[in-house]
Amino acid sequence: MTDNDRFSTGAVTHRGIAGRTGPLDVLVVGGGQAGLALGYSLAQRNLSFHIVDSGPEVGSAWRSRWDSLRLFTPRRYDNLPGLRFPAAADTYPGKDDVAEYLRAYAAEFGLPVRLDTPVTSLARAGDGTYLAKTGADAVEARQVVVATGAFQAPFTPPVAANLAPDVHQLHSADYRRPEQLPPGRVLVVGAANSGCQIALELSATRTVDLAAGAHIPTVPQRPLGRDVWWWASGLRLDRVTADSRLGRRLAGRDQIVGTGPKQLTRRHGVTVRPRVDAAAGHRVTFADLTGVDYEVVIWATGFSTDDSWIDVPEATDGRGRLRQSRGVTASPGLYTLGRTWQHTRGSALLGWVGDDAAYLADQIASRAG
Repeated sequence: MTDNDRFSTGAVTHRGIAGRTGPLDVLVVGGGQAGLALGYSLAQRNLSFHIVDSGPEVGSAWRSRWDSLRLFTPRRYDNLPGLRFPAAADTYPGKDDVAEYLRAYAAEFGLPVRLDTPVTSLARAGDGTYLAKTGADAVEARQVVVATGAFQAPFTPPVAANLAPDVHQLHSADYRRPEQLPPGRVLVVGAANSGCQIALELSATRTVDLAAGAHIPTVPQRPLGRDVWWWASGLRLDRVTADSRLGRRLAGRDQIVGTGPKQLTRRHGVTVRPRVDAAAGHRVTFADLTGVDYEVVIWATGFSTDDSWIDVPEATDGRGRLRQSRGVTASPGLYTLGRTWQHTRGSALLGWVGDDAAYLADQIASRAG
């Protein structure tokens, strides 16, 4: 059984970069869980690095999620390397708990995070280094890690534009609590974990419909009294790699953990409908040709990867997205971290991203010589 409660307790230090002239050894773009875990690993290897993040504080991306959000992994599987998550092992932290943990993590190890610093472009310089523009400034680095995570650009389907202006629309990224919504019938579009959790919360006080596209399997949170991740770790399913036969089958196939569409219908009165086909005015038409009028539509339709700010052609595919193998791109010294199925099922998850971070830190150190 993998025991995520075991840690090395060795001291971590890093070389300061204040007043440094010339390029950085490493620039980490993104100060979320992936960037911080990498910072820890880089510091262990005594590499000079800097982490930049567009948010106003460490953990701000988590604080911006809806109020009732809780992780579907228990605390015992929510630890970044070197510091335990401060909660009972079998409890499920909320989003503010995660934000506070990330803030404490950066402080514990003195990680150099520069906030309010969005990177607007990244390109290769003539000498092989990288130049990252951050507003009016620019940062030069020998190696760069894109650790912007799995949730980058909220995706709303084009059909949303056909709804009337007085239909209250928002993406799940902007949903906070039921009280922010005007009265009326609610449609939640998208029946993955976020959509099901939001529909469940709203069903206590609203008439709620849930539009599901392709069937997504639902697994109970605690089969036979043990958390599903306990079973997955015991079977080493959390370590299945993206390039394995099983990994290729699982990648891109989401799973709902906990309350799925069937439970929402049977226990909470949510009407589950097929995919959305069209919209006009207040009316949404579904794949079964039924039409229903709504006052509120929440698009729980996921996120897309946005690499449009990266101008490194040798590292991108035909759609402009970074191509990587275990986080290593074809452009020397350019890496990714924290992406869904980057290497394993857990690559984008709090308790497993540290494994990928340690691997990349080794790659970076070997190239740094």
